[in-house]
Amino acid sequence: MVCERWTTSDSFVKAGSLGYILAMTLREKVEALLPNWERWYPSLFDAASDLGIIRPDVCDPNSLLLTRRHAKVRQRAEDAHREKWGGKPQD
Repeated sequence: MVCERWTTSDSFVKAGSLGYILAMTLREKVEALLPNWERWYPSLFDAASDLGIIRPDVCDPNSLLLTRRHAKVRQRAEDAHREKWGGKPQD
């Protein structure tokens, strides 16, 4: 099983003499490359994908599971519950 995560290239604009950096939204990036994108694409996501603004990044499916990413938090909560209310750890 293969999963995809979408990434975007950074596009920043320097604004004024103060040096603030403003990031362009996805819509602004698409409209800069293809002003009438809505005529050809059903969604902003499809247009951005075809224009190469966003691209899929193959990743390990297990890295996307909340149960794996938050295992330590869940374990600490279970330990705190056992400490307060008693009980045995579950295997």
